[in-house]
Amino acid sequence: MTVNAREAARRLAPRFAARAARHDRDGSFPVDDFADLREAGLFGLMVPRELGGAGATFAEYAAVATELARGNGATALVFNMHASVTGALGAVTEELAEALGVPDEALAARDRLLRAAAEGAWYAVAMSERGAGARLSQLSTVYEPVDGGWHLKGSKTFCSGAGHPDGYLVAARSAADQSVVSQFLVPAGAGLTVEPTWDSLGMRATSSHDLHLDVTVPADRLLGGVEGLALVVAQLMPHWLVASYAAVYVGVARAAVDAAVEHLNARDLAGLPAVRARLGRADAAVAAAQQVVGEAARRVDEAPGDAETNRWVWRAKLLAGTTAADVAASVLEAAGTSATRRGHPLERLYRDARCGSLHPATSDVCADWLGIAVLGGDPDRDGSTPRW
Repeated sequence: MTVNAREAARRLAPRFAARAARHDRDGSFPVDDFADLREAGLFGLMVPRELGGAGATFAEYAAVATELARGNGATALVFNMHASVTGALGAVTEELAEALGVPDEALAARDRLLRAAAEGAWYAVAMSERGAGARLSQLSTVYEPVDGGWHLKGSKTFCSGAGHPDGYLVAARSAADQSVVSQFLVPAGAGLTVEPTWDSLGMRATSSHDLHLDVTVPADRLLGGVEGLALVVAQLMPHWLVASYAAVYVGVARAAVDAAVEHLNARDLAGLPAVRARLGRADAAVAAAQQVVGEAARRVDEAPGDAETNRWVWRAKLLAGTTAADVAASVLEAAGTSATRRGHPLERLYRDARCGSLHPATSDVCADWLGIAVLGGDPDRDGSTPRW
């Protein structure tokens, strides 16, 4: 997989970059980017080979995401959500399924969703809520059993790609027992309403609008076929909830350096020692962040869920988010006032990069998690607020 998918991402990145300014200006969704992703077969990136996909590893996903983000970070960020859904579903081995009590019919339903992705379906994530963020234990969206399936009711925010995917991964709490949190793959259509609310500083093309749900889904849309797995999976696979963002923001940071180089050369400013020093520091910082993301990804592939693996996962998210913001700010200053005009690539990349520290887990949460781990505590349980 690796070479073909990564090369496909590299070929697509310039197309995405050419469209990025318009979508950022208008706050419109990059529909053509997603048509290109579908045509390239990248919706099946994380789908196992036996189900028609590329069977990529987490490290291979990270490489693809970084390349896509060098074209348009917003497109890469939405693609990340789809990869997170398919990657988590595809990572449920027979051994893990048995340990979690996943019935055979749930695995068959999972396989149908993954085959659909390999054939071009794409999925968004509807997890965050106003006042709760991405903390699963604090959600207000509820579900209850009904004849033939499940009824879900509630509202989600920051739903990237809202209105465009074929389905949404929705996290909800049981109406009967608020401590039970489950996830459903809800098909697009009746019962879902998109409220246009996304008008943000950065990542303006993600269409991360609010999504209101009052919908009944078939019984097999409960992922895993067992209630209460959402929090368990979050702890077993934090890389999809935390580190998958990291690869995107490494790509955004690298794109900022690339844009600065082009700008500075065009204006004959590269001869200034202070400018070169900023570029040198930026290049080193991006390379360091990419190495940490790569190490985290390697460990995820070799020992997913291991305590030391998870520490690298949180390090990756922290460093990618802070590095992107710091690098974009520094090279923008090196480029000068002309690069702050609306429509200049560095102006857009500066705003996009600033969002990296804000995506869950935020940089402050990541740093707190790591601090507790360094002190010998249990970072998933010893924080002042629930991680999930």
